[in-house]
Amino acid sequence: MPDRSPEWFDAQYNSRARISEHPAILQHWADASARALARPGWVFDVAYGDDPSERLDILPAGADAPVFVYIHGGYWRALDKRDHAFVAPPLADAGAMVVNLNYALCPSVSIEHIALQLVKALAWVWRNASVHGGDPKRIVVAGHSAGGHLATMLLACDWQAVASDLPADLVKSALSISGLYELEPLRHAPFLAADIGLTAASALRLSPAAMPAPSRGSLVTVVGGAESEEFHRQAALIAKAWGLRVVIASEIEAGRNHMDVLNQLADPQSTTNRQALQLLGL
Repeated sequence: MPDRSPEWFDAQYNSRARISEHPAILQHWADASARALARPGWVFDVAYGDDPSERLDILPAGADAPVFVYIHGGYWRALDKRDHAFVAPPLADAGAMVVNLNYALCPSVSIEHIALQLVKALAWVWRNASVHGGDPKRIVVAGHSAGGHLATMLLACDWQAVASDLPADLVKSALSISGLYELEPLRHAPFLAADIGLTAASALRLSPAAMPAPSRGSLVTVVGGAESEEFHRQAALIAKAWGLRVVIASEIEAGRNHMDVLNQLADPQSTTNRQALQLLGL
């Protein structure tokens, strides 16, 4: 990890401060998501656990569809599944059942708590996808920023240690957009550190790049060409740590920053969208 000042870490990771047009991007997400949520067919606020935060939305796509599970970002402390609903319709139109997940937010809970919530969510998806037309044997998990971190964690999960009925390869692949794979730098970024409450030990424990490469499954990473050098370093780090057997593609979306890179997932002409469809087998 670079030995730099707290101000440097803030400049690298505080995307809203770094991106002057972030209000317009947030408005685009809100408007596009409102249109997406007006689409017929959604099943809203299905419980995958007992806590009120443990809810998911489903956009079906017909019988035996591959399942695309999306995890929103927000540095584990902000946003909601419906803020990124706009990513769902293009994937459903291509033939995927889309599941948007919610989870509790820091600082009320820890990142470790969130990761375990999402383990519970994916177990629910595997057991219940077929009720909504999804194929539980074809589950792809994706996320943006903190959601990319969580998607990568789920690829590395030991599912048979969670429950004996779960398959070892429950998550077939993951797509991480502007993900975080080493959490130690975030302990040194004042804008965020207090809310997420990481220690040196928990940051290491929750860093995919410090974990053994998964024995099965594949990961595709995406980073915007205009993102900070730290986000590019993060993507290079997981590719080196897990190797080409697991990290099968490391994409750069030219000209995109840490926020508007997510728009590419909803664009059928983009590299990110094509990677998602390839992982889904579509």
